Amino acid sequence: MAERRIGHALEALGARVLFWLLSVLPIDWASAAGGWLARSIGPRIGASKRAVVNLRRAMPELDDADIRRIVRGMWDNLGRVVAEYPHLQEIKIYGAGGRVALDGVAEFLASRARDRTYIFFSAHLGNWEIATLAATEAGFEVAQIYRAANNPFIDRLIHEVRSQTGSELIPKGAVAARRAVAAIQEGRSLTMLVDQKMNDGIAVPFFGRDAMTAPALGRLARRYDCVVVPVHVERLQGAHFRLICDPPLPVPKTEDAHADVLALMTAVNATIERWIRARPEQWFWLHRRWPD
Repeated sequence: MAERRIGHALEALGARVLFWLLSVLPIDWASAAGGWLARSIGPRIGASKRAVVNLRRAMPELDDADIRRIVRGMWDNLGRVVAEYPHLQEIKIYGAGGRVALDGVAEFLASRARDRTYIFFSAHLGNWEIATLAATEAGFEVAQIYRAANNPFIDRLIHEVRSQTGSELIPKGAVAARRAVAAIQEGRSLTMLVDQKMNDGIAVPFFGRDAMTAPALGRLARRYDCVVVPVHVERLQGAHFRLICDPPLPVPKTEDAHADVLALMTAVNATIERWIRARPEQWFWLHRRWPD
């Protein structure tokens, strides 16, 4: 236990030093450095084998050259996301001359109902933190559900950095469901990244294979009559992005609650799959998203 705590502390110290170094660079330089470092090292380490396996199973039409290109691009994007964390507060979503192009956002904001609660769902695409930034900068009071890091010291650092998005942070786990319900009852909206590996949940198709999927989004939306909004981020070039807001998904509400939740989560997974197919090099292929 003591050795693990010391290891975690040293790992966190290294991360804080890295974040400080990245913070003193201009955002474009930091992003470029993070991308170069990750794409230079990432494809050579064992974790990339999982990405290759996932790609071959999910998109069997790809040849070896396509897979190498996508894996390299995945690492480039991941390195850039990490390097951009210290600069999140510099990224302004709205207004001319910014780093974020908007697609469908103005139409959504124009139709916004002040008396409704919203659940914004996204995936680990582009720089996914920009989606929550956009919600808070648009005036939504947001609670963000996230997966806590295994290293508690690293999790504390991520919490500090993510707090720049202006949202309440709710770690997944036993407390998350109660806090999410309380947030909705307080009139807050939720943001969720719903493309991660689950050990439990419900089986929902994803790239033609069942993947265990968290049903919380579907259950909350159905029970509390929330508007479910698909939002994702594409990296354009360097530290420039496109934020895309799709029309809200219909929320089924019949006498069969399980069927309703399954139908909604099937639509959610199909939406995420469409996003990934359009930009496969920007998704986090390292998760064990499907059972082996």
